Amino acid sequence: MSNDAQAPVVPVEAYEPPYYAAVFTAVRTQDQSGYSETNERMEDLVKGIPGYLGMDYAQTPGGLAITVAYFRDADALTEWRTNAEHRAAQRRGQAEWYQRYTLHVAKVERSHGFVRG
Repeated sequence: MSNDAQAPVVPVEAYEPPYYAAVFTAVRTQDQSGYSETNERMEDLVKGIPGYLGMDYAQTPGGLAITVAYFRDADALTEWRTNAEHRAAQRRGQAEWYQRYTLHVAKVERSHGFVRG
């Protein structure tokens, strides 16, 4: 979810299915005090979970933010979902940073990619 303008734009690779995708779609509030620091901490935290595969992020000019996190198996996804720091960040997000959000969790059954050579 990092917004580093210098980072190359590269989608998460297509892994061999099955694996899981957690799709978080949100509209944020005006006051984002503390969001960036918490977001960076969450990125560091999720990267330490065995089975974490990567994350894609995009934001529309209108303010709709979409984050897709990929996990090798349901256990990895559960570890992320139940992590105490992540749960605290979720509560803070509901109280301060989000107007609304949705979360969709899906089992990926087909995956492929393309790279222009």
